[in-house]
This record gives sequence, structure tokens and C-alpha cells, in this order.
Amino acid sequence: MSRTLIAFVAALLLPGYAAAFELQSPQVKEGGTIAAEQVLNAFGCTGGNVSPELTWHDAPADTKSFALTVYDPDAPTGSGWWHWVIFNMPSDTNHLAAGAGDPAAGKTPAGAVQSRTDFGKPGYGGPCPPEGDKPHRYIFTIYAVKVDKLDADADASAALIGFLLHFNTLATATVTATYGR
Repeated sequence: MSRTLIAFVAALLLPGYAAAFELQSPQVKEGGTIAAEQVLNAFGCTGGNVSPELTWHDAPADTKSFALTVYDPDAPTGSGWWHWVIFNMPSDTNHLAAGAGDPAAGKTPAGAVQSRTDFGKPGYGGPCPPEGDKPHRYIFTIYAVKVDKLDADADASAALIGFLLHFNTLATATVTATYGR
């Protein structure tokens, strides 16, 4: 029986049951390996640098907006590496199309902001760990946010967005995959 069907039946039969907030992707699977299409095309990597399609469901009822981050805690920087930061997605959003991480593609929801990553600019930057390192983890996190808008713009650092999310998040859902070379 699928998890969705189980959640539906539980919601009907169990008073107070809340389905789990969940993030999914046809390209990035929990515990899987990130495909070449999502890998960076720079720093010696030759991937497609296309952000994956992402969908989420069962956010808390009082969610007013969403944010998404992609973070590599294994980067040899002492502070990890932020690969994608997007926030102020309207509360009726539950999907990002493949390629939405390219700010010029026009695939983000109206009002959404992609801010600066550790590559120094807004938008998705795929995995490209140093050659010979153990495979790095890439944590895709969707945040259900309790405010309509975070007070930040496209020049905001990932650390600032993380700080704002710390105080405004109702729930999170993650998918973690790896990539090494």
C-alpha cells in the first residue's frame, strides 16, 4: 500500500492525524546518487547543472510561504557549502520544475527569490566535490514558513536566510543524496 494511500486512510479514520510533510524528486532519491544532469559544469565537473524537479505535500495548514535550500555539509570549508537558496514561494506552491534553479529560465513561482549561494550568485549550483574526496551529502530541505515573506533579497547570503528561517519555520522535509568523483 502506498504511503499516500496510508496517510489518506489514517486521516479519515484517526482524529487529529496529521500526514507527514514530505519532499520528493524523480531525479534525487533519498540515499541515492545524484545524476550527471544535476552535477555542476565547472571546477572540473562536466554535468548539466540542472536543478531537479521537486514536489512537496502535507505542509502544516498555517504555512504562509515556502523556502528551499540545498546544502553540502561535507565540503572542505569548515562551514559546508550552500548550493541553492530560494524563498518567498507562495503557500499554494508545491512544485519546482526541473531547471527552476536557473534564474533566467523563469520557472520559479511568482514572488519567489533565489539568493546568493556559495558560488557567489543566485541560482542552483550542482555538486562538484573535490576529486578523491569521499562522496559528499547533498541535503535538499523544504521549509514551511510561518510568514508570507522573509525580509531579504537576491543578494542575501545563505547564512542570513538560514538565520531568518530558524525563527520562522513551522516544519521541514528533506531528501539527502550523495555524489563523489
